[in-house]
Amino acid sequence: MNEFDFIKRIRAEAEKRRSASGLLRGIGDDAAIINQTTGRESVVTTDLLVEDVDFHRGTTQPFLLGHKALAVSLSDIAAMGARPLWALLSIGLPQDIWDSNFLEGLFGGFFALADRYDVRLIGGDLSRTPEKIVIDSIVIGDCASGHAVLRSGAKPGDHIFVTGSLGGSAAGLRLIEQGARLEKGRPGDPESHSLEQFLLRHFRPEPRVGWGMVLGREGLATAMIDISDGLSSDLHHLCSESKAGAFVESERIPVDRLVVELCGRRALDPLLLALHGGEDFELLFTVSPQRVARLPKKVDGIEVSYLGVIKQALDGVRIAEGSRVWDLEPGGWEHFKK
Repeated sequence: MNEFDFIKRIRAEAEKRRSASGLLRGIGDDAAIINQTTGRESVVTTDLLVEDVDFHRGTTQPFLLGHKALAVSLSDIAAMGARPLWALLSIGLPQDIWDSNFLEGLFGGFFALADRYDVRLIGGDLSRTPEKIVIDSIVIGDCASGHAVLRSGAKPGDHIFVTGSLGGSAAGLRLIEQGARLEKGRPGDPESHSLEQFLLRHFRPEPRVGWGMVLGREGLATAMIDISDGLSSDLHHLCSESKAGAFVESERIPVDRLVVELCGRRALDPLLLALHGGEDFELLFTVSPQRVARLPKKVDGIEVSYLGVIKQALDGVRIAEGSRVWDLEPGGWEHFKK
């Protein structure tokens, strides 16, 4: 099979799916054609996954990597309060991976997640790399004109919320670094089941697409960001763009219950994993006090937790644990640390 045969196969898979609204032409030409609709705005995001930086070939199953490649971009669209519609996927891979069944597994995971949200694959690119796998995921979404949620809209007095729970992905990564793998463990063993849940928190993140659409459509969120770098870092990103400060209470941070169990057995601090771990892909957002009562209790079965309030910029970003209050420094992921 050459790359043109493979592209034909992927095109056939993509065309089996229901046509996305506004798509005039998908895979097959030099570019896709999308019909613009009056009163709507397009939202576009892109994410890179690079082998030995964002994932390791020896620990990641291709199906889960395909899921994650799309999930991280869906999370960005959700953080804008938009609805995802179309995707493009470009892949660079070495010859030995091309000669394996890696791509079948990767696209299987990609399409499985895409089908859940009616996202249509409309193009991409395929190339050979000398050694490492590189994946570029692009997702295009839309929202009503003026309804995209930015990071810059938070005002002093706004309440801070986060979806789901935090720290699970970081805990899973710690276990992977210690040699844990999905295939290990005895069936039915409670320890094995907990281990698998931790690893899947890292390998198979769930983008909060439903929450993002509700918050954007209903105009509930004044500012929003997804937690990819870590709560501490992403809260700083949101405050920086909003020219504001923040005050959060540590006991309100929804630490994943499995993280608490793991840390108790391994002498780790669950709060540190929740604050700085990253790759939870939950949504961190702010709501004006007048609209807090309109927040749903759950969307797609996922609850939100109140963390604190937005303050003036001069107040900085601070966190309280009981009577102790300190500056919350950004401690999450950076690609190029000095």
